[in-house]
Amino acid sequence: MARHGSHRHCCVDGWLAEKVQTQLGILVVSVEQRALDRLGLARPRLRTHRPPGLPRVPEHPRRDEEHYIARTKGGSMQVKLKPLSEQTIVITGATSGIGLCTARMAANRGANVVVVARNEDALHDLVDEINASGGTAIYAIADVADEDALERAAETARLRFRHIDTWVNNAGTSIYGRIMDVPTEDLRRLFETNVWGVVYGSRIAVNNLRERGGALINVGSETSDAAVPLQGMYSASKHAVKGFTDALRMEVEADKLPISITLIKPTAIHTPFPENAKNYLEYEPRLPPPLYAPELVAEAILHCAENPTRDFFVGGMAKVHSSMGLNTPRLHEKMNETMIDTMQNSGEPAHANRSDGLYDTNSRLSERGAQDRFVLEHSLYQQAKLHPALTATIAVAGGVALAAWLGSKVSSSTGLRAN
Repeated sequence: MARHGSHRHCCVDGWLAEKVQTQLGILVVSVEQRALDRLGLARPRLRTHRPPGLPRVPEHPRRDEEHYIARTKGGSMQVKLKPLSEQTIVITGATSGIGLCTARMAANRGANVVVVARNEDALHDLVDEINASGGTAIYAIADVADEDALERAAETARLRFRHIDTWVNNAGTSIYGRIMDVPTEDLRRLFETNVWGVVYGSRIAVNNLRERGGALINVGSETSDAAVPLQGMYSASKHAVKGFTDALRMEVEADKLPISITLIKPTAIHTPFPENAKNYLEYEPRLPPPLYAPELVAEAILHCAENPTRDFFVGGMAKVHSSMGLNTPRLHEKMNETMIDTMQNSGEPAHANRSDGLYDTNSRLSERGAQDRFVLEHSLYQQAKLHPALTATIAVAGGVALAAWLGSKVSSSTGLRAN
């Protein structure tokens, strides 16, 4: 009887925690949406793909002889990055999800793009697509866990474009399952991709950027600050990426190298992430809502390629989850414990013999995930990060309007009482 009572209690706790998490997401989405409506931006909509071949932004005149400007001010290095249209940008994991979206967006904005991945057929098709639409792109085949292959990718970029201006370590994968149920070799392989791939890429990038300067951008996750169950090793890898990136930044700045180092921390993004992950659960996994568009991450990455930035959260929920993980860790843990098998459960039984991208490529040139989900195409939090002056002006105007409205209510109330 005690066991049954405990089970019912656990189910109630799980239901309550899931409701709290859902309502928290709805609140963040609602606040962002109302503000976006005020700004006149489009409402979030459901999208299943992004049409390739968008019109290319006119290119600024090339100034290949111009180096990045680095000035010493108060003992710290001030780095000035080139406009994207004058850059050569290397992107790993470029044939799926965030990497694919970033490659297309960078090419549309006039950058020379070097796309790196394991799938040669997908790389070939992507480069043909970009070049046919007026962009400039080449590809290099590499598994990021292979340091020599990444070195060859960097050499390919230098031979074609003479130098590298921005390096984006985006490639990564995940495993769904309880840590004790996942074979050690799979756990190790995930770290080889997610951690050592970033380490190799970062070292290669710094060696290529130390003279001319530029940007190194590593794609982490909200799980860099707040771990989630059933993706334990993925969470651990993103914690490692954060620690590595922060330590490397301090060393680079101490050595006064003209390199900007950024960590991107997205929340749940509507990409083929669940389909490409290896699965040891009894059900097909899904990303917990709310989901944001991959274009938002690409926009953040390209912003950081032009503007030195320490870290960048993508999606309001990324900041919420990170803050909970850092400031109320036990509450965050208890909420995740009670909804461990609900928030990431698609409701479908696990597919037999499903393919994944842990050891071999599974990319299909898809930016969006296969599941039909509601997707937020805009983020107020991101707009505030990208346009702080405009946001401050709107906030001040809103505060003045609110004060005036409250003043009118107080005056009206006082007048009624006087009558």
